[in-house]
Amino acid sequence: MSVLKQRVITAIAIVIPLLMALAWLEPLPLMVLFGLVVAGAAWEWSDMSGIGSGALRGLYCLVVAAGMAGFAFEANLLNVMPDAGLVQDAMHVAVIFWAIALLWVMGYPGSTGLWGSRAVRALMGLVVLVPTWVALYYLRLQGQGALLILYVLLIVVAADVGAYFAGRAWGRAKLAVNVSPNKSWAGFWGGLAASQALALVAGLFWPGGLPIELIAFMLLSGVASLASVLGDLLESMVKRHRGIKDSGNLLPGHGGLMDRVDSLTAAIPVFTLGMLVIGW
Repeated sequence: MSVLKQRVITAIAIVIPLLMALAWLEPLPLMVLFGLVVAGAAWEWSDMSGIGSGALRGLYCLVVAAGMAGFAFEANLLNVMPDAGLVQDAMHVAVIFWAIALLWVMGYPGSTGLWGSRAVRALMGLVVLVPTWVALYYLRLQGQGALLILYVLLIVVAADVGAYFAGRAWGRAKLAVNVSPNKSWAGFWGGLAASQALALVAGLFWPGGLPIELIAFMLLSGVASLASVLGDLLESMVKRHRGIKDSGNLLPGHGGLMDRVDSLTAAIPVFTLGMLVIGW
């Protein structure tokens, strides 16, 4: 079976159950499902961190799970009235981390001394994964929660597709050659353009009308799409330091769970913080 065919089959096997879960599951069971995905990603991140022992990797997954459960309790996410202020604080922490991560990616490999230790990489995984789950939970509790989650997923897909085609057509100037040699500036701008086109169409036809101005919606979508690139680059950087190509082999043709959710780990917290700041 060709790699492309394998990737398509795996993508379909992921997308159909995901859409069904968004459409039919209530917030709590949906977030338990997402929590299992995050725990699987944590298992892969533990290997990316350099944790070799299976027992320690399992313990790492339990720590990530405890972080999700503890924050859900503290922020009252199990109730219909979550603590938006605490969620916003968590998103601020996540976005500050991603701003630092941008400097690390730009400075690689010289930046390795700042984050290359096993302990720091393990801590990075907590800051990458737990806020993503918290942001997803908070989005799902909103009036159009399932639609909001689906929309952020589509932003990332649009950015990825736009980057692929623009990069193939005009991708000569490289974006971060030391981290991900295949990424180009043309792909970067192509992904942004595709996400903005999606935002314009979605904003004009949003069910019930947007509760914010269209320009603010497009700006928020654009920032989230740019963040998705950083999420991808950060994982690529950590994998390159670890000396591995994929985070795992769970998904044929795609690699591991982290290889599929890396862009989302930056885009979702950024989008959620933007929503909170502009008062959606």
